Amino acid sequence: MTRENETIVSEFILVGLSDHPRAQAALFWLLLLVYSLTLLGNGLMVVVIIVDSHLHTPMYFFLSNLSVIDIFYTSSSVPKVLNNCLTYRATISVLSCLTQMYTGLFLGITECFLLAVMAYDRFAAVCHPLHYTLIMSHRLCISLVASSWIGAFLLIVIRIVFMPIHFCGPNIINHFSCETQAVYKLGCSNVRINAIYTIASGIPVLVMPFTFIMVTYIRIGMAVLKIRSGQGRSKAFSTCGSHLIVVSIFYGSAMSMYLRPQSKSSSDRDKLISLFYGVVTPMLNPLIYSLRNKDVKGAIYRVIGKKPSE
Repeated sequence: MTRENETIVSEFILVGLSDHPRAQAALFWLLLLVYSLTLLGNGLMVVVIIVDSHLHTPMYFFLSNLSVIDIFYTSSSVPKVLNNCLTYRATISVLSCLTQMYTGLFLGITECFLLAVMAYDRFAAVCHPLHYTLIMSHRLCISLVASSWIGAFLLIVIRIVFMPIHFCGPNIINHFSCETQAVYKLGCSNVRINAIYTIASGIPVLVMPFTFIMVTYIRIGMAVLKIRSGQGRSKAFSTCGSHLIVVSIFYGSAMSMYLRPQSKSSSDRDKLISLFYGVVTPMLNPLIYSLRNKDVKGAIYRVIGKKPSE
């Protein structure tokens, strides 16, 4: 009987804002703008860092990886959401939904780990400038990035292999896309185990990296206070402050979604929260981390063949 019911669910209906046509139209244009800026900003960063040899440093190596993640992260869901905004009854097959869900989850976990790696890089640069090149060797940089990707992949494989999810009941997802928590609410197997695993895995994926980043930036702040130049301190605090704002938005919204007890249905609040870590931060990352940097601006001018003074 269970097996027969499972075969009934062949597709999901994505609610989104279908009950509010005007809001859905506004969401379409807003997402289109944000997605375009995300692709432009992150794509530009990847090209500039690859082309300009002046940016072949550990920091920009990590930033290029972050940009690649953000491009694929937003592309795993936003194009489908944009299409759904133009559709009266948005549907998606179960296989496509699970593919979208696990892809987004994999890339999101990778970004969590990579942001912690980037914080360590900044800590080494500010607190141990004389030994920075020795600490952040080429081999270590590759190992840290590879560990981020592999660690995220293993966590996803464990979830897929040991906690497969089956659907045999409602097929309406009250969300813009196949967001993990919204999809798992419709499962009829391993629901309790998946909920426990989600919270348990949130500790190494969200809590530990975020705590490490906070502690690291406190150490960086203490080192910055020792800088004699008032202008240098102001610049350093401005940079660190903007980094912390973006990190706090990303981790804060993700933790509020994945580290709290889940209700049986998704709310509009959940939809809004998912936009912060899935759409907003990928757009802000290149603006905050890179495009305000003089080195990056100079590299962009060199790539397009112009001088900064022009």
